[in-house]
Formats: sequence, C-alpha cells, structure tokens
Amino acid sequence: MSGTVAGSVTGRSGVEPGSVLGAVSGTVAGSVTGRSGVDSGPALDVGALLARCDFPAAGTAVACGLSGGPDSAALVALAAAAGLEVTAWHVDHGLRPTSGSDAEAARVVASRLGAAFELRRVRVDPGPNLEARARAARYGALPGDVLVGHTADDRAETVLFNIGRGAGLAGASAPHAGVGRPLLGLRRSETRALCELLGLATVHDSMNDDPSFARVAIRNEVMPALANALGRDPVPLLNRHADLASQALEVIAGLAAEIDPTSAAALAAAPRAVAAEALRRWIAAAVGSAPTAASIGRVLDVAAGLGIATEITGGHRVARTAGRLRIEPCRPDPSG
Repeated sequence: MSGTVAGSVTGRSGVEPGSVLGAVSGTVAGSVTGRSGVDSGPALDVGALLARCDFPAAGTAVACGLSGGPDSAALVALAAAAGLEVTAWHVDHGLRPTSGSDAEAARVVASRLGAAFELRRVRVDPGPNLEARARAARYGALPGDVLVGHTADDRAETVLFNIGRGAGLAGASAPHAGVGRPLLGLRRSETRALCELLGLATVHDSMNDDPSFARVAIRNEVMPALANALGRDPVPLLNRHADLASQALEVIAGLAAEIDPTSAAALAAAPRAVAAEALRRWIAAAVGSAPTAASIGRVLDVAAGLGIATEITGGHRVARTAGRLRIEPCRPDPSG
C-alpha cells in the first residue's frame, strides 16, 4: 500500500574541528574555489549563498528532507551553517535496487554535517502515476513543516508543468503548500558546486533520467529547448512569472473568500477570476486535490445555467439544484 511507513532509525554526529560543517562556517565571510585549492572557475561565495536563502532564525530546530542528492545535501549544509538545529529526514521508497545504499549515503552526509538523521521506509506499489504517488508517499512520511531543497530551477519547471496540466493562475504561481523552500533564491548549479566544494558524496536518482515522467521531460528536454528558442535563460523569467501570479492570486483570493461558492447567483455576479478561485478552493478542500482550469470552467457554466451538472477531476461532479451547487461522487456507469 502506498505510503506505508515501515521503519525508522535515528542518529547524530557531533561537529569536530576541521569537519565539513566547519568548512562551511569558515567560508561564509568570503569566497573559496575548491577543496584542492585549484581555481577551476568562478569562486563560490558561501556567505552570498546564505544571504539568498530564507532560513528561520539561528537556533531554530528544523527538519530537512535529505534524498542524498546535491540540492538536499546543500540544504542541510546551509541550514547547519545558518546556525539551525538540523535533523535530516530520508525517505526510502524502495523503488530502485540502490535505495539501501542511497539511504546510507544520506546518513553519511548528515553525519559529516553534524545533523541528526531520521530514516523512513515507505512502499509504493507499481502502476500508473508512479511519480505522483511516490511524491505523495514521501511527503506523507516527512514532518509537516519539513524544509526541502527546491531551487529556482525546480520552481521554473513546476510553473511549466502546472501550466501544461491546466492548473490556471494558482498553478502558475508554483505553490507548494505545507513545506518550506528556503533555497528558491539559488540555482541548481550552485547547490552542486557547494557539494563539490565540501566534498560531499551525493547520489544520482536514475528516475531523473526517465523521460516517461513529465517533470523529467520538462527538465531535460523542454527547458533546454525553451532556452534555445528564447536565446536566454528561462529560469529567472519563469520565477518572475510565478511571483507576479502569486501577487495577483493574493488579491483574487481575498475577494474570493467573501463569495459563497455554492451559490450560483454569487458566482455569476462575481468577476470570472474571483469566482474561479472561490470554486478552486471549495473543490480542492472537498475532494483533496486542486481541480483543473477546464473543470472550473465547466462548473462556472453550470452556475450560469448552461447545464445542471458536470464532472470534475478526481472522480466527482458538481451539480446544481435550485440555484445551489453541491459536490458528489460520480455515479458508476450502470452499463459497465
């Protein structure tokens, strides 16, 4: 069964002089070029990286998701350098033959950075939507306030993914409710460079090379093609788009909160964007997942009297009776 927690382990390593954490702390005031001392490119200013992160105050206890990859390893390193009390959480999905060694690699990274370590094992059954189900199982096993190592590149890719699935303005803002993302001001190339600087042995998830996963195809195919077509890096542009969408959504959400989403008359009288946001929130709370823009558009048609019911994403439908909308499960086809 997806998301079943099968076990955990804990541990903590103290920070010793000359440790990797000491290396981070010792470089926050200046620039460094690499462990070997050979200048192989632009210096990495760790202090500048920290200044672009959004961590809580020093001394705060935080949980950091640690897959063992460069982004999450850099998250733990920078959180420790920011003076936080870090516990690194690793979730073993058991999807790859290397999952056991990946968990050990994550434990070693946490130990070298002086972080506590928690391991959770979950089971994700084979079948369709594996990527989404694995993600849901992972976040189900992590603390609700976990920090994750999403970078500006991840956010840009999420914008394209959400636009592609018709998620509307809310999707274009690339939200990620329930988790902290302190590295959104950094680029993926910087997290990799930091891990290389610190000599952290990170792991590579082979699923990140599988183009059958939509997010992988966006990262490895769509983003490079977009950069080539525009003649510029699309990541800052897409992050700016997400910021603007988020600001617009804040205004719309405030107006939508004043609308009764079950009232056809109230929806019809409101600006379409405001009515759509009221419906999005109502439907998402009722069915557990956000509806697509197409689903919302059909519900607005029902509210306007152009139909009496319509199916929405998630195996439900919205029906109208006497000017009121309700959400109900789709009835099974009697002929099937």
